[in-house]
Amino acid sequence: MSNPLWSELNRQIGLYTPKIISSVLVLALFWFLSVLLRNVMDRLIARSEEAKRDIYLLVGKTAKAVLWTLGVITALGTLGINVAALVAGLGLTGFALGFALRDAISNLLAGVMIMLYRPFRRRDRILVTGFEGVVAEMNLRYTVLEAEQRTYLVPNSLLLNNPIIVLKPTQKTV
Repeated sequence: MSNPLWSELNRQIGLYTPKIISSVLVLALFWFLSVLLRNVMDRLIARSEEAKRDIYLLVGKTAKAVLWTLGVITALGTLGINVAALVAGLGLTGFALGFALRDAISNLLAGVMIMLYRPFRRRDRILVTGFEGVVAEMNLRYTVLEAEQRTYLVPNSLLLNNPIIVLKPTQKTV
């Protein structure tokens, strides 16, 4: 005697099994692409000069996150889930986070611009908006200036939006 519940369950399994297999294959493809991207970025970082490594790391991490997001959305769409609301929600969430973190994002993008254009280098003595010191470190958020018994952490957006004076090694301001 055939139970209608079991027959309906078997029918549903038969309907969704190809979709699940396709979704898993889509995720596997995006995983493979992210591994390939990581290998390419690792080679690029190994061959690059030290000043550009941070930029390549940032680009690699961003590309990997975008790739995985696209992979998950594509896999959900393959399952038959309506992803339009998910994509709209991601857009609104991105807008809200961008607005809330605008200062941090501004410093991050300014750090990328400084590392790309390199208006000064490590161990240069610079003066910007009253802060003077030797550049000890540059990262994506701020630049570390060391002066006599002081350390200044200058936000990169301040460096990008104000005039920078690169002083000669023997030159010193009053």
